[in-house]
Amino acid sequence: MELIVEQILVYGGVGLFCGFVIWMYLRSEKKKSQRTEEKILQAKTEGLYEPVSLHPEIDLNTCIGSAACVAACPEKDILGIVNGKATIIQASQCVGHGACFHSCPVEAISLVIGTEKRGVDLPHVKQNFETNIQGIYIAGELGGMGLIKNSVEQGKQAVDSIISSKKYGTVGTLDVVIIGAGPAGISATLACKKNNLTAITLEQDTLGGTVANFPRSKIVMTAPMNLPLYGKVKLYDTNKLELLGIWQDVIVKHNIEIKENSKVESIKPLGDGTFEVMTSQGESFKTQNVILAIGRRGSPRKLGVPGEDKTKVAYRLMEPELLENKKIIIVGGGDSAIEAALSVMEKNQIVLSYRSDAFNRIKPKNRDKIQEAIKNNQLDVQFNTNIANIDDKSVTISENSGKSTIIENDLVYIFAGGELPTNFLQKIGIEITKRFGFAIKKHKK
Repeated sequence: MELIVEQILVYGGVGLFCGFVIWMYLRSEKKKSQRTEEKILQAKTEGLYEPVSLHPEIDLNTCIGSAACVAACPEKDILGIVNGKATIIQASQCVGHGACFHSCPVEAISLVIGTEKRGVDLPHVKQNFETNIQGIYIAGELGGMGLIKNSVEQGKQAVDSIISSKKYGTVGTLDVVIIGAGPAGISATLACKKNNLTAITLEQDTLGGTVANFPRSKIVMTAPMNLPLYGKVKLYDTNKLELLGIWQDVIVKHNIEIKENSKVESIKPLGDGTFEVMTSQGESFKTQNVILAIGRRGSPRKLGVPGEDKTKVAYRLMEPELLENKKIIIVGGGDSAIEAALSVMEKNQIVLSYRSDAFNRIKPKNRDKIQEAIKNNQLDVQFNTNIANIDDKSVTISENSGKSTIIENDLVYIFAGGELPTNFLQKIGIEITKRFGFAIKKHKK
């Protein structure tokens, strides 16, 4: 009898202990859920909850709450767990790495562009990446695919499609003109070289496209990829400089020329199945095929004010550490403008001009940093203002009230977003469709 009582006490103690462990686990998970819900509420308040580009969409019926997606995402507070299911916190801050999709053990995540309420204009593209115009192909972000790995794959596949079409090899005519030197464009360029196609690559900015504008340490890749003429890029958590270095090395090694600062103004069919590609510099290229890898951002949005064409005006900040003792005006109120101001304020005199009365839709860490900088008088933020005129040694800033002020100035950086290339595509004749919550085709491997 004593043995039975002892066993009951032992088993009872074990049961109580197990029950206590389970209770502690559930209590911990409940607290985590509450913290995530608080972050979601804050994101909605700050305008960071709604997605603005490629973002994950979670199938709650499939999700098992492993949190693998949360751990895999290189950005902070994009995803979280609520009541045992994955959820989006700050969708507007998602940059489309795709690490969440690749890490999910049950494939509960899709990568989607647009929402049920907010449509996104996407060009009509066939499975072989050809548009409705024979001989014009689209690869990468412009078609909705923002992931670098998949953009690289699409650039290669577009060239494969050209080879399959057998529309190349005419003497005196280029086989391919590639427009854009971002991930898809570079991949297509290397694939053309590998397959002995005559090609030229035109980039309105510099090598790397959108990637070149990222901060130096920003993680731009989270999975390996295959790059033509290079092989498998096995780097994980690859930052901007590492990736640009790889691209530069393979381009130099194979003696490939990329014409930078060559903005394409028009693409005209010539009636014989070929196209004339014209640049803003007046250059003309006759080609049998065109690959558009220009990204969705298109061209930087300009202010349209006198003096904006001066050399002191730029639309991105490449090497902030090289600027010293300069009077700089930065225009804009988004993360890119604020990050630029923060990066140069210690060694320069900074004026940040923003047309609204408060910063909206910026990352919480940027909000905290800019508020601290304002408090410490490290820069001058002028809300409700616009640039009215740009001279060689000064800039005129006008307030919404009508008052104008002339201030000394050395450099102007404008971060007013980009103009989508919709009009450019429509002039070519490419069909555009507005998509709502459109799932992008993905590759797990």
